[in-house]
Amino acid sequence: MKRREFLKVALSGLGLFASSAICSKTVFSSEIKAKTKEFFGVLVDTTRCIGCRTCEASCAESHSLPIPNIEDKSVFTKIRKPDEKTLTVVNRFLTEKGEIYVKIQCMHCNQPGCVAACLVKAMKKRKEGPVTWDENCMGCRYCMVSCPFDIPKFEYDEAFGRIMKCDMCYGRISSGKVPACVEVCPKEALTFGTRRDILNEAKKRIYQTPGLYVPYIYGENEVGGTAFLYISSYPFEKLNFQMDLGYTPYPEYTTGFLYSVPVILILWPAFLTGIHYLTKERKKEIER
Repeated sequence: MKRREFLKVALSGLGLFASSAICSKTVFSSEIKAKTKEFFGVLVDTTRCIGCRTCEASCAESHSLPIPNIEDKSVFTKIRKPDEKTLTVVNRFLTEKGEIYVKIQCMHCNQPGCVAACLVKAMKKRKEGPVTWDENCMGCRYCMVSCPFDIPKFEYDEAFGRIMKCDMCYGRISSGKVPACVEVCPKEALTFGTRRDILNEAKKRIYQTPGLYVPYIYGENEVGGTAFLYISSYPFEKLNFQMDLGYTPYPEYTTGFLYSVPVILILWPAFLTGIHYLTKERKKEIER
């Protein structure tokens, strides 16, 4: 059976389930728990960011992606989101307190919905803290719909597209370096360290500098906590941060559902495994 025929048959039987899942942002595997007590993270201090975008250029260079023209200030005329060729972006907000710049990328959740949604374990929560993507991905893209921050993007223009997102420079961290964006920041708006340490640093800055910061650390508790933490002089809801995500890790919403629908646990992995197999075979044919 050819790949297109296989997909047609499989989707006809499982399409209803899939579409309902996409709409409700649910996930499909067991809860992901942290495997280490000391994740690394990055503290983003928006009061120090000057919008130079060197973090964008450094990120692109370290990931072999097109390097943006950071002298182009026209990008600040609209709110941008990371995409498949730009894993982090800086946005500008004009406020009564002046210009505020906010760097956006994957938040690297403590218990990621994308990891829980991935049945082939292409998405991984590393013991160091980063959430990464591997090439055993079969392209189901459930990681995209399960992300509360709408971060993972797919390379639709490529024959064998990949899921693209910030990986917190996992390779650099594994070799004892800090993420590329942190290394080049000229104003130390980005601070890398264990999540415990950067959380303490965030609290220290807030309480030792009365009036400078709003008394809130974004990412401390959102969706169970994230590796990227933010502090700001301006209310987060006015800086395009999502404030309605709740404190419950997304994988916890679906555990009960999964075990109540055992047929899905049997059929869905088989379906996705079939897609993965056929995709690999097709790739081999093209490469010959």
